[in-house]
Amino acid sequence: MPFAPRRFTCEPAVELAETLGALAPGDLGKVLFTTGGSDAIEVALKLARAATGRFKTLSFWDAFHGAGFGAASVGGEATFRSGIAGPLLPGTEHVAPWAPHNCPYGTNSLEDSARACASMISYVLGREGDFAAFIAEPMRATPLVPAPGFWKAVREACDRHGTLLIFDEIPTGLGKTGKFFASEHDGVAPDIIVLGKSLGGGILPIASVIARRDLDIAGDYAIGHYTHEKNPVTARAALTTIAIVREEGLVERSAELGAHALARMNDLMQRSPFVGDVRGRGLMFGVEMVEDKASRAPARALAEKIYYRCLDEGLSFKISQGNVLTLSPSLVIARADLDKALDIVEAAVLAA
Repeated sequence: MPFAPRRFTCEPAVELAETLGALAPGDLGKVLFTTGGSDAIEVALKLARAATGRFKTLSFWDAFHGAGFGAASVGGEATFRSGIAGPLLPGTEHVAPWAPHNCPYGTNSLEDSARACASMISYVLGREGDFAAFIAEPMRATPLVPAPGFWKAVREACDRHGTLLIFDEIPTGLGKTGKFFASEHDGVAPDIIVLGKSLGGGILPIASVIARRDLDIAGDYAIGHYTHEKNPVTARAALTTIAIVREEGLVERSAELGAHALARMNDLMQRSPFVGDVRGRGLMFGVEMVEDKASRAPARALAEKIYYRCLDEGLSFKISQGNVLTLSPSLVIARADLDKALDIVEAAVLAA
């Protein structure tokens, strides 16, 4: 069948839910589907409200969780929150994220910044005591890798205050970081995981919410109910994607190619006065452009200039935070194509 009515299920959707439940960490085994990540974030927020009886959320400034009203409300990017976007959802509180440089908490290292950030999260959660969920990317897609122990501290704070931990793995899940879920790097299981983007093979629109089994308490409410939420075509595409990722060892390949790419970009950092940092995991990594390495002032104009040089050579990517060349190759990229792409980046940076 090409379609299944939303009040019913279909065999591919059941199989996909069982597959995701078996792969997910901890006791995460209950699954709902949507057609996109933004909608999946909003389903996760509804579930957190239903499970806790609370409505407030905590999240990071500068984070992106989707373009819908709920997703933009918990997100922290001005482009999606300002002007015509407001007023947004009430109770969507934010804290500054950690940062290894130009830290909003005034620290001088990733570890100190992470400690200050975790302490602030704990403080805010306890300040009013009625937050339904803390939602964040386990590895920020800018990309920024958390310091060791950061997520364990946040997990403990959430547990102390009865707050659910939601991990937005839309950009990082399915092996992008060299683990099937990015949170595996930190040994922390959230209460809810949201997947999207690559779940449909990068072709068909499907996203999912994977929740703890004991959070299946909203059966009388339509917290999803999207027309194509259990579409058999997109569910089959997701099952095929997962099968290819596993059978072809793409998670391990991501870790291997990512280590190769990071080594090349670290070498570039030694050769360029304008590369202030190189960071990432697996096949999601970033090159931070700065005015000089002493001040680490963001070189936004330079990053844009480099981007257009690369675009002229046939390479496209995203600039995050105005000055971070964010490179996220496909899991199936040929090593020769990866090296060609890195050659283009290196040449553009060294020509600056």
